[in-house]
Amino acid sequence: MLKLRGEDEAAQLAPRRARVPVPVPRPTAPDVSPASTRLGLACLLLLLLLTLPARVDTSWWYIGALGARVICDNIPGLVSRQRQLCQRYPDIMRSVGEGAREWIRECQHQFRHHRWNCTTLDRDHTVFGRAMLRSSREAAFVYAISSAGVVHAITRACSQGELSVCSCDPYTRGRHHDQRGDFDWGGCSDNIHYGVRFAKAFVDAKEKRLKDARALMNLHNNRCGRTAVRRFLKLECKCHGVSGSCTLRTCWRALSDFRRTGDYLRRRYDGAVQVTATQDGANFTAARQGYRHATRTDLVYFDNSPDYCVLDKAAGSLGTAGRVCSKTSKGTDGCEIMCCGRGYDTTRVTRVTQCECKFHWCCAVRCKECRNTVDVHTCKAPKKAEWLDQT
Repeated sequence: MLKLRGEDEAAQLAPRRARVPVPVPRPTAPDVSPASTRLGLACLLLLLLLTLPARVDTSWWYIGALGARVICDNIPGLVSRQRQLCQRYPDIMRSVGEGAREWIRECQHQFRHHRWNCTTLDRDHTVFGRAMLRSSREAAFVYAISSAGVVHAITRACSQGELSVCSCDPYTRGRHHDQRGDFDWGGCSDNIHYGVRFAKAFVDAKEKRLKDARALMNLHNNRCGRTAVRRFLKLECKCHGVSGSCTLRTCWRALSDFRRTGDYLRRRYDGAVQVTATQDGANFTAARQGYRHATRTDLVYFDNSPDYCVLDKAAGSLGTAGRVCSKTSKGTDGCEIMCCGRGYDTTRVTRVTQCECKFHWCCAVRCKECRNTVDVHTCKAPKKAEWLDQT
């Protein structure tokens, strides 16, 4: 465990007074003692902190940007319980960082054709800026898939022998049966139990401290993400017998590709339920009369989303100016929807690709270079007056 040694910086910064002979009496400046110097430096530091702009609350998601450079005491936004787990299990934190990078890539894949495309902000401890301050369905999706990403990464690391605290699932033992008949548990089943348990302890720690309506929403969506990974565990088997007759089978549980979890949560996003917190703050109710009630597998949100058409820092919207769109598509990637009716610019681009590849004995593949000229359509920026009206 890393221990940081404190230093008396104020004492080091205190100036040393040189002795200068005074030939004739003259008025002298007031004596400056080391104590008063330290007090002055402290006041200056306090003034600097008060004048710095307020920063949006940070998140453990930033571990994904730090990678192998994770130092628990230097990760902004961790609550005490998260910091304790980070210090106690540094190898698991590497898996958490890998999981963070994986779920961010998956989020960007799922929304690549939408106005909000899960864009992250470089060197920003909040990862998504102010977009997550609104209790929108986008925030619901991010919390769900981030929790799922941690479960998936830790479970995979356990089974691959990368962590000292866990290994294969110890509970899948003995004999079992499915539609094809009886089989024996064997091999190395992915330890989903440990992945879920650690993800719940680490990811939920901050929300359990706050105990407000937004924390209740985040906890619900975190749980949806964890159960989504468990939902797509698959059974893999190996046959034993003469000529692979499968008279005996050995089976184990394995994680599915994370894309299946991303696709599932994306469908949950499309059907997310708008809710309000009950008066006791312990549950949800439908936001309006006639709305359906949320189940345990539904993503929930409080606030309507902005349209994400124009740059709006307060709402966390980066706008769609310059985004590539499809001229012919009628979907969300079409220029009419993506550009919010502002129109688009067309640029002719020549792309060079490898084509007509042939295998030559032995052992090389030779390809030709093919040039293809295509039109690329990008959304126009809003006019200045129009932009000012919407910010």
